[in-house]
Amino acid sequence: MIILADSGSTKTHWCLMTANGQSSDFYTDGINPFYQTQNAMLNSIVNQFLPQISQLMWAGTITHIFFYGAGCTPEKKHFVANALQTVFKDAAVFVESDILGAARALWQHKQGITCILGTGSNSCQYDGEKIVKNVPSLGFILGDEGGGAVLGKRLVADILKNQITGPLKQEFLDKYHLTQADVIEHVYRQPFPNRYLASLSPFCAEHLDDKRIYDLVYDHFTDFVVRNLEQYYQDENDVEIEDTKALSVGFVGSIAYYYRPVLQQVLDDMGFTLSKILIDPIEGLKEYHRADIVPTQE
Repeated sequence: MIILADSGSTKTHWCLMTANGQSSDFYTDGINPFYQTQNAMLNSIVNQFLPQISQLMWAGTITHIFFYGAGCTPEKKHFVANALQTVFKDAAVFVESDILGAARALWQHKQGITCILGTGSNSCQYDGEKIVKNVPSLGFILGDEGGGAVLGKRLVADILKNQITGPLKQEFLDKYHLTQADVIEHVYRQPFPNRYLASLSPFCAEHLDDKRIYDLVYDHFTDFVVRNLEQYYQDENDVEIEDTKALSVGFVGSIAYYYRPVLQQVLDDMGFTLSKILIDPIEGLKEYHRADIVPTQE
């Protein structure tokens, strides 16, 4: 058996796959070494994931774990690997970035431009095997344009700064039972402010018929294209790069999936062709890693 995992800052989607083609899916809180200690990640694995899979362990030995996660940079990913290896001592553990996982899920062994729009955002140029160019995401304070946390941040800032007023503002405050003090407490004093801000962003999806909200979301995706996507197709002098002009663009993540009409409009207006959107990369990763499953017995 093998374990696949795709982890964002909000949730981790785990998949247990057996040699006969069966798979089972499980969910825990997000695991992100940028925001968590190794002990915190270990506690999540032991207390949330292990109880879910314990009754399935009769099916065979776990030989490999492929973990793709937000925050799993070359400097940080060994913390996740150590946490996993502590629990699954006999498994070969491989930890890579969530953007490589998204690229493999979207394109398998073909070339393409990969974008993630979930709680955070990321993007890369993928050559069918590896990432050859990556515009850094920089997190929700310095970057993450297009992601749910920044969308929530823009929304709540517009609400509190009276850029959005009237009944819509009151509806937002009533829906989330918020005061300005509550927002300040969550964003500046509580852990995982990115998760908190992302949790406010669905309000935008519910009110896209309001021009103020539509324009906010449209501008949000435009920022992602200008500050990230365009760099894969144009050099610093805005000259088209010959090697990438024919590459397709694909997206992974809930924000891309649920806001597809607005995202599609932005891409059309800016001259990009959208190839595909996956709400979750796990199905694509199942196909990519199918050859890694070997029959085992306890």
